Amino acid sequence: MSQRDYYEVLGVSKSSSEADLKKAFRRLAMKHHPDRNPDDEESDHLFKEAKEAYDILSNANKRAAYDQYGHAGVNQSAGGAGGQGFGDAFSDIFGDIFGGGGGGGRSRVRKGADLQYNLELSLEDAVTGTTVKIRIPTMKHCTSCAGSGAKEVSTPETCGTCAGHGQVRMQQGFFSVQQTCPKCQGSGTTISDPCNTCYGEGRVKEHKSLSVEVPAGVDNGDRIRLTAEGEAGESGAPAGDLFVQMHIKPHPIFERDNADLFCEVPISIVIAALGGELEVPSLNGRLNLKVPPGTQTHKSFRMRGKGIKPVRGGAVGDLICRIIVETPVKLNNEQKELLDKLAKSMDKGGVTKHSPNEKSWLDGMKKFFEEMKS
Repeated sequence: MSQRDYYEVLGVSKSSSEADLKKAFRRLAMKHHPDRNPDDEESDHLFKEAKEAYDILSNANKRAAYDQYGHAGVNQSAGGAGGQGFGDAFSDIFGDIFGGGGGGGRSRVRKGADLQYNLELSLEDAVTGTTVKIRIPTMKHCTSCAGSGAKEVSTPETCGTCAGHGQVRMQQGFFSVQQTCPKCQGSGTTISDPCNTCYGEGRVKEHKSLSVEVPAGVDNGDRIRLTAEGEAGESGAPAGDLFVQMHIKPHPIFERDNADLFCEVPISIVIAALGGELEVPSLNGRLNLKVPPGTQTHKSFRMRGKGIKPVRGGAVGDLICRIIVETPVKLNNEQKELLDKLAKSMDKGGVTKHSPNEKSWLDGMKKFFEEMKS
């Protein structure tokens, strides 16, 4: 009896994607599954035929051979009725729904949990790098039983419920669903004579001290991974990892934006008007900043290369100094008179000459009120 074209069996075209093949096989498997059609030879044949077609076309190498040579190119590897087991192909289609796997049950030894430690750093330490000692609560392997959970004179026994596989199969309708064994919790073994120190868990609580090397240039949210420094796994399983997350404390002078540093520099109206030179702070020491005459509040001066070198490489950032012109307070009579003379002198030159921003603002306000009247 001649074999039908595999694409025809699944009802798809030769250009169909893997998702289309899976969808087509799923539909046919649901329709012709033997559990739904007991004693129906035709449905049994159609189910096996669909499974054989999917086995070939879902494999990239077999599909290429079939497309080039037809059935002759895959006859030796074709599943047919006696090829790949039903569970392998069928669980590939439905495993994502029911959580089952295609492979046979295996003991699942769970890795220990990952831990996170929030490390607070000063801006200076984050920029230059430092070594910090931390102390964390965790779980370690029990030394009395070497992590097995059983007393020294005894050993863990194979679980009688799952026969050591760590998983059991449950029947739900015509589906066979694979689940973690409820008795051994997936380990595949049980302990009849538990350790007196860890009471069968294989782990005990402890506080552990570690030294963390913080590289220069770290920023908020950066994490350092310390492999196998997390919680110990159950029954001797590998330990998880420890993630140290950086939190940079606010600085009284600087604000950080990636590789750049910002600081506010208050200056007197005299320096703002006449210009001058003053010292400004940086993380590497003092710097001289030249302020040109007529500098206004919020004017920023960029000092290139005086910021932070990023931890992942790249150019060093800049230091940006924002000028804040400070209004004098608590003036005596002489100072008030001098300022009054200055104001009268400046009035002779006109607003446009000495206060261009004020002139443009007054013009804008005048226009605003005129538009309101119209």
